[in-house]
Parts: sequence; C-alpha cells; structure tokens
Amino acid sequence: MPKLTKSVVETAEPRPKQFTIWCSELKGFGVYILPTGKRTYFADYRNADGSRKRMTLGRHSVITCEEARKLAMAALGGVVKGADPLTERSSRRAALTVSDLCDLYLEAADKGLVTTRFHKPKRASTLAVDRGRIGRHIVPLIGSKKADRLTRADVQRMTDDIAAGKTAGTFKTKLRGKAVVTGGAGTARRVVELFGGIWTWAERRGHVVGRSPTHGVETQKGDPKDRILSPAELARLGAVLKEKEEALPFAVAAVRLILLTGARREEIVGLRWSEFDAAGSCLRLEQTKTGRSMRPIGSPVVAILSALPRDENEFVFPNRSGKRPADLKKRIAELFDAAGVDDARSHDCRRTFSTTADELGYSEATAGSIIGHASRGVTARHYIRRPDAALVEAADKVAKLIERRMNGIEAQVVELPRGKKDEA
Repeated sequence: MPKLTKSVVETAEPRPKQFTIWCSELKGFGVYILPTGKRTYFADYRNADGSRKRMTLGRHSVITCEEARKLAMAALGGVVKGADPLTERSSRRAALTVSDLCDLYLEAADKGLVTTRFHKPKRASTLAVDRGRIGRHIVPLIGSKKADRLTRADVQRMTDDIAAGKTAGTFKTKLRGKAVVTGGAGTARRVVELFGGIWTWAERRGHVVGRSPTHGVETQKGDPKDRILSPAELARLGAVLKEKEEALPFAVAAVRLILLTGARREEIVGLRWSEFDAAGSCLRLEQTKTGRSMRPIGSPVVAILSALPRDENEFVFPNRSGKRPADLKKRIAELFDAAGVDDARSHDCRRTFSTTADELGYSEATAGSIIGHASRGVTARHYIRRPDAALVEAADKVAKLIERRMNGIEAQVVELPRGKKDEA
C-alpha cells in the first residue's frame, strides 16, 4: 500500500471493475479508479455509532492529490473530535444558495485566497468589479436558487436577461455616488465567466459538486472597442488640461501620463514614487493586471513626474491622508467630458498610444512591450532590470508625437522603414 501521490494516482491502470488505492500514511484516505479511467479521492471513516461512511473529496484533475490530502486530514481530524463531516457537508449543501456561494467566494477573495490566471491574489480593483457583477446581475437573477439544484438552463436564462438589459439601471452607491448598469451581450459574457470561476472555486473546496452549470451556456461577443482619439480630439483634450491644470493638478497630470505611456488608469493613479526610475527611463510596476511589469517611458513622462511634488508621500497621487492613492476616476471623466470626448475614457488612451506606435511604423510586439501586454518571458519578468534602449527610444517617439498633437501641432508622421519595423 503506497503513499498516495500524483504519480501513483496517474500511473494506476484502470481495471474492468472499480478498485481502490489506499494511502499508507493517512488512514482512511484513498482514491477509487473507475473502468473509464476517472479517479476520485475520498475519506473513509466510522461515525460515533460505528457506521461506516465515505466522503467524496473531489475528482483528480479538478483537485490535486495534495489538496485532497489536506481535505481528508481536516475531515478525519473532525471525526476524532466527534464530528460527522459528511452529514455536516450535506446539510450545508442543502441550505447553500447561489448568493451564499458568492458570499463565501468574496470572503475568501478578501483574504487573498482567490487567485488570477497569473497565480496572484485578485487585486482590490478587480474585486470591486466582481462585487458589482455579483450584486447587480447574479444575485438579483439567480441568488435565491439552491446551488445544488442550479441548472444550465437557469444560467442561460440569467445570461439572456442580462443581454436583454433586464438588470440595467442607475443605482445609488455612496454619498453623491451612483452606478450606471447597462447590461448587454458583453456584460452577460463576463458575468458568466465570473460565475464559472466562482463555481470552480467552490467545487474545489467541497461547497458544490459536479460540472459548472455555466458549461455550454451560449453567450455573444460584444462589439470590439476600437475608439481612439484623433489628433483634433487630442488637441481639444490638451487645451482642457492646460485650462484645468491649476484647479485639478492631480487629475490633469494623471491623464497626461496615461496618454503618454499607454498605461492603465489604475496603474498610473496607484503609482508609487519607488516605481519611478528617472535614470532608467522606466516605470517598475510591482502590481499590475499581468503581475510585475517594467515599462519604458519617454522623456515627456520623465519630465511630468519629475515636476510633481513628493512631500514625503509614498504615492505619486496620494489622497488627503497620504496613505492611499487618490480616487481620480470622476475627475478624469470630467476632463474628457469638458473636451467634448465624453464617449472616450482612459482605456481609449491606451488604444490611442498603440495606434500612434503603429503609425510610426513600430510593430505590434513593440507596442505591446511598451504598454505591458502579458507576452514577456521569465527572463524579462525576473532577471532583466533595465529596459531595452530601443524600447525606450520607441516610447519616447510615441510620447512626443502624442504630446505635439495635444499641443495642437499636427506633425507629419514619417513611418519607419519596413525593414526596421521590428528592431524595437
């Protein structure tokens, strides 16, 4: 009887009849293998009245052998204390609603126990979006349903209702705040993806059993966003930034940095002084959507950051206490509205930066490296601590062209020779 390991479980050959492999080190922990090849972990124990019970822990490939071992240790440890883990789990499942499931997920996420595809805890900004989708769409439509009875048809109806705008509306959030919920096909698809992630998280921890009811649900792709700011719009926005610079210095500087770096709004608003390397012409961001990221920046960006007051603050744009970054979302939106580009926002600046790089003849790979797309390898992420000189030069040229357009100068774009397009 071997110790159960990933290798032992995966190399065991299926037999004509179901059979069990017991763990030599943890009594009561085992895996049974079906003729079909499916492998399922379980904990076997005797209850206080002497009756024997078997508690399914999860299917191999859905949970790992080590995860199953920890679940078995917790269950068998409870038995020693007089608990009946199988009965207790059945009772929880019988009472667990979709809303309860979402609460458990968010509670774990707040503790850093829910990770992204980059194996990092979800950031506060991402969790804020998750909360909005859960509170505005999932809970109102299927929150009261029992999780163990939820079907694909239930999720499909939720998806169709969101796409049709059933959950759309304007909701009061905090003092003088509001949330505008539009729904639509794109929102419906993202809500289904989120709920699929919640189900997978819950299934791995024994809160639910079986395939996610999101599997096979039909969703529509929203129209791809291709909004970019034209030279004329950049000039109008530039004029507004000059006009509002004294009244809204932080918001103005943030918009300029977003435009001249192609960075995400939260990356600029949450920027720390320790992440700004003027000598290296780069930003060394510790936390982004794709993990740690080194971004080459042009001389206009270095000039803007160098001119901002530090005042012993950790953040470039601190709030009044100086302990957190300021919430500039509303102020930034006001600047776009004042420039007459109320249908554009920060992410459109990111797209504008990439498009300008393309105008100058730089490749998609070069533009992606400058704005921090997740295509870098291990060496670039962990070992290279200086930005490539060619990327710094490219970031500088793109930033200077955008800056000229913001100043109302429509400079002629001289495209790089095609043979040199990928040098950066």
